[in-house]
Amino acid sequence: MASSKPIIRQINWLSLIPQIIVFCLILSIFHLLRADDAFLFSAVSYFCLTFLLKLMIPINHRKGIKYFKSGNYEKAVLEFGKSRQFFTRHRWIDKYRSLFLLSSSRISYLEMAMINAAFCYSQNGDGKKSKELYEETLLMFPDSQIALSALKLYESAQSIKQD
Repeated sequence: MASSKPIIRQINWLSLIPQIIVFCLILSIFHLLRADDAFLFSAVSYFCLTFLLKLMIPINHRKGIKYFKSGNYEKAVLEFGKSRQFFTRHRWIDKYRSLFLLSSSRISYLEMAMINAAFCYSQNGDGKKSKELYEETLLMFPDSQIALSALKLYESAQSIKQD
């Protein structure tokens, strides 16, 4: 089902390498066990593992996305805040997300949490808090094109108001 909310997914194609390695390790295990359909069992195991990791670890991120999609931006901000706290404490999980979460996202969960919370603030009409969070995101992630674009949009809107 297509979302009516703007969700951006950027893929880091190099992150697929560790995921392929994990799949090959699972395949090797099934070959060692002499399973008849080793490839099928490996594929099912890999997808179950991916599902479980994404279900259990970035729990608040998922809840935030759910609230975001339903338009409940206040609850989404709270969940993205919890996600931010978790990935701040456990940066190694986020740094190696392609291995530990089997995620191929180009941007980190920490950056996503900050950007998503900033967007939610803007949807609730709190432009000041939104702008502050986008600026904070740029301080932590200077290459964040999403935060940079949002700030340029904010500045453009300000110049329209002044004209």
